[in-house]
Amino acid sequence: MTVVGPFGASVRDSALEADIRTGLAAVEAGLIEATKSDVPFITEAAQHLVRAGGKRFRPLLTLLAAHFGDPHAPGVVPSAVTVELTHLATLYHDDIMDEAEIRRGVPSANARFDNTIAVLTGDFLFARASTIAAELGAEAVHVQAEAFERLVTGQIRETTGPGPDQDPVAHYLEVIAGKTGSLIAVSGRLGALLSGADESVIDVMAQYGERIGVAFQLADDVLDIASDGEESGKTPGTDLREGVVTMPVLRLRERVARGERESAESDPALRRDRELLALLEGDLSDDGRLAEALAGLRAHPALEQARRDARSYAEQARRALDPLPDIPARRALAELCDAVALRTT
Repeated sequence: MTVVGPFGASVRDSALEADIRTGLAAVEAGLIEATKSDVPFITEAAQHLVRAGGKRFRPLLTLLAAHFGDPHAPGVVPSAVTVELTHLATLYHDDIMDEAEIRRGVPSANARFDNTIAVLTGDFLFARASTIAAELGAEAVHVQAEAFERLVTGQIRETTGPGPDQDPVAHYLEVIAGKTGSLIAVSGRLGALLSGADESVIDVMAQYGERIGVAFQLADDVLDIASDGEESGKTPGTDLREGVVTMPVLRLRERVARGERESAESDPALRRDRELLALLEGDLSDDGRLAEALAGLRAHPALEQARRDARSYAEQARRALDPLPDIPARRALAELCDAVALRTT
């Protein structure tokens, strides 16, 4: 039996598996404890998404990183709880901005309660995460605060969009490095730090975490187009319908812009690309138009380019592990890279 983590990846070493199982169970208990309040309603709201479950990828990465030091050091599990609480806080806020109705198979907090309660609950979760981080020491507080700043900066960059002279693809990669990669990087960094691992290991885990975080988001972009919904956990085309611009659409825009510079106006390929882009950027609330848009993008080279982008970052994450000793934890981290790449197929 193996511990199956995010993307279907698994921990295959029996001793490591036992440690990870025990650690994840402790993290789950820590999340429940950290979201309790003397006010019953706050407990209900704060535990809403905790009890809905989730991949727990960030705690898993924290626990794996700790195996390059002392995995049973007293700060390891609390640091995993800290990063997951911070992640949960962002989900409460994200769902308000996206007007989401479902999160992890249950009504989003803003749908179950209202926007005000969801905002305040997200703030409550971040406060609890900060309290735990403070108990871990000044460096842990600094690391968590720096990550939260990058999260917010990434969200603002996404909201404002690229500047007039900025490459949209480069801008998007900066956005997801902040919104997704930064906290995953902190997960590995804190796990190594609180386990007493060498500074070089801490740096490696931060680099690995950010790259695999970007790879995961890019893979998710592909899945929104290419999946049948079962592996992604959401209806295909959700991002398209909601007007969220992801890498496949950006790659199509890039192709159209290049065609307009280099091709004749009568070029049939340019004309088809323009028509598909107009469809994607139009009203996709109608199921028929959404299905047409999905079919067009699934058959377009832009989707394959987005797949290559995701695989490239997964490979960068794998290469970041090269300086680490060849122990089961490193092999498990490398397997996560394989799983992200496989997820795009």
